[in-house]
Amino acid sequence: MLAVCGRCDLIRLLSVECLHSIVTMPSGQQPQKHYGITSAISLAPPREIDHHYTKKLCDAMKPFGVFEDEEELNHRLAVLGKLNNFVKEWIAEISELKNLPPSAISCVGGKIFTFGSYRLGVHTKGADIDALCVAPRHVERTDFFQSFFEKLKQHEEIKDLRAVEDAFVPVIKFKFDGIEIDLLFARLALQSIPDNLDLRGDSILRNLDIRCIRSLNGCRVTDEILYLVPNKENFRLTLRAIKLWAKRRGIYSNMLGFLGGVSWAMLVARTCQLYPNAVAATLVHKFFLVFSKWEWPNPVLLKQPEDSNLNLPVWDPRVNPADRYHLMPIITPAYPQQNSTYNVSTSTRTIMSEEFKYGLSVTDEILQGKAEWSKLFEPPNFFQKYKHYIVLTASASTEENHLEWIGLVESKIRVLVGNLERNEYITLAHVNPQSFPGSKENRNENDFVSMWFIGIIFKKVENAESVNIDLTYDIQSFTDTVYRQANNINMLKDGMKIEATHVKKKQLHQYLPPEVVQKKKRSIAELNRSSNGGSSKRLSLDSSHLDSSRDTDSGTPFNSPPSKPSKPTSDTDDRYDALLVCNFYSKDQGMSIPVIGTKPPLKAKPPSPPASSSITSSTKPTATSSPKEEPNGLEDSVNGAPSKRPHSPTQEDPAKRPKNTDVVSNDDAAFKEPYPPSSDPQTHGETSLAGSKAKPIPTIDTSRTQRLPSMELPDASSPLPASNSCRVVKNSIKLALNRHK
Repeated sequence: MLAVCGRCDLIRLLSVECLHSIVTMPSGQQPQKHYGITSAISLAPPREIDHHYTKKLCDAMKPFGVFEDEEELNHRLAVLGKLNNFVKEWIAEISELKNLPPSAISCVGGKIFTFGSYRLGVHTKGADIDALCVAPRHVERTDFFQSFFEKLKQHEEIKDLRAVEDAFVPVIKFKFDGIEIDLLFARLALQSIPDNLDLRGDSILRNLDIRCIRSLNGCRVTDEILYLVPNKENFRLTLRAIKLWAKRRGIYSNMLGFLGGVSWAMLVARTCQLYPNAVAATLVHKFFLVFSKWEWPNPVLLKQPEDSNLNLPVWDPRVNPADRYHLMPIITPAYPQQNSTYNVSTSTRTIMSEEFKYGLSVTDEILQGKAEWSKLFEPPNFFQKYKHYIVLTASASTEENHLEWIGLVESKIRVLVGNLERNEYITLAHVNPQSFPGSKENRNENDFVSMWFIGIIFKKVENAESVNIDLTYDIQSFTDTVYRQANNINMLKDGMKIEATHVKKKQLHQYLPPEVVQKKKRSIAELNRSSNGGSSKRLSLDSSHLDSSRDTDSGTPFNSPPSKPSKPTSDTDDRYDALLVCNFYSKDQGMSIPVIGTKPPLKAKPPSPPASSSITSSTKPTATSSPKEEPNGLEDSVNGAPSKRPHSPTQEDPAKRPKNTDVVSNDDAAFKEPYPPSSDPQTHGETSLAGSKAKPIPTIDTSRTQRLPSMELPDASSPLPASNSCRVVKNSIKLALNRHK
């Protein structure tokens, strides 16, 4: 049997990948071949009770639409067959136009490969298909985006056709007979493409440009994962369960700093390697056991990295200093090996680590007969979890502009999270992957609006009555980044705006329906829509595709339709929770960034600061104050956590302005890790004040540029858009946390 050691000792061995001889084997059997870079932990065969729990797991997942029926599966196969023939026909036509001899044209070939969730066999109902068009060397990328695109236009079964040629991984998107397809392109250094072509060999990458290598990466990683698991069916069922769990718990989004589809697949694959004979119910439990104790940033590897001498950049912290700062490395098994989770931040790693622990406690209960599998898939109530929130609002004047705009804004939200994490007085910034339509009371009549919510935990302040916290720089540098990127890709249009608002939990009812804030039970139909990831047509402009999977469900799983709200009829009393924002106009001209309108002046007049004060200077804490982490139950980040700024720098301005503060109680200590979270809206002693209304914070300040400390923003030094069309509103965003006596 397994060597007698404590759970912690066992996982400590796991985390450094040195379990070469600790295995459990049935008596009298020969050693079984091991998968991965270590021997298995246990080779024990499944018991009858394990099969029973696995059947119950399947039954619990069915209401969420994770399984596709045979008719739908056959429809997908038929569509892919048509597309494959379509590609071969097009390549033959291109070959003829390029004067290839008839003998060569007849065998030039061409093929469609699939990858992502469909290739892994874990796609859900209504999910799109990620596919790759592989062509011989005489077919160029320009041919794909011109002649093939035009050929697709003429096909009567193809709808919603659009090309994104300048993306990090160029793609053509369309709907073929009702099936959404994302089609990439790669030309190989081969005269012809046979039907039996295998993409797993590294030699296939020779003499290819970087875009072709990126396009091939998804297929190569997916195929390698399937090759490295001992039992594909057990792997698939386990992965379906883990993906559903991650979506339901709000931690499924590579773009926002959580994990995407391929990252979850690699964690499940590693679990299968360690327990090669276990069935899905056992593997789900072992998944939580292993990764709730994993000592990050030790990497998760499915195989030993290999060097193919092709001089391609690979993940190697011994050589690349930047790789040493990755917080939760999960390394793709195909060359060139990459970290699929480089977007993970201190906050998202902390959140996922706590979810692993909670998943372990729930599966412990399930396997002890104390709970049902449905408990594992219960969503947390994000809106009862924190005391403070930032509401990020993206709006545009037309639906088409809105779809483009929110794709860009969402792809940069992790920049805002990183900015907030570096604030000295912020412990954790938790973005909810679900977006919501704007509320009618807070938006202009003709705007299309989407909102994201970021839960904030502030550090406890000792030996001070209050501490002033300045979020101006954190938010303005984020908005500068978004507008700069939009300008660089010629997306920025009139009416595109970003607003950030600080609200308390009791003010959320002004933005969200009561059933969302109060954690009302949802119907099975609603659960199905959520788990399937919706059918949003948003085009993500995120340039980070190291997740190697472009399946629909690897993005944000919950997408609400945009709303067209009307203007509010009146302002409400805000004397309890005023966020005082001082608006003034910059004399700087030459900015074409849309201006967010100023708010009406507040009735309560704030006291004037001393003559030597400037509102644009950072507000310092009192001399005796010192930040201390609150006992919130969330682990401190270690091993590569970003450094904290002692304050948020703002620009000097000679004009004297009143000091602006929002007095908010420092009561975050009440938020000890709520797993499972309480559904009681009064858990933390707050009441919903109908007369308390949050004030939106215009945050655009582009009179000066700042380079963000981000390795993944090549546009950070680009000039901001310039024109003489408008003035820019500057705002100071400051909070004052008071210590309760």
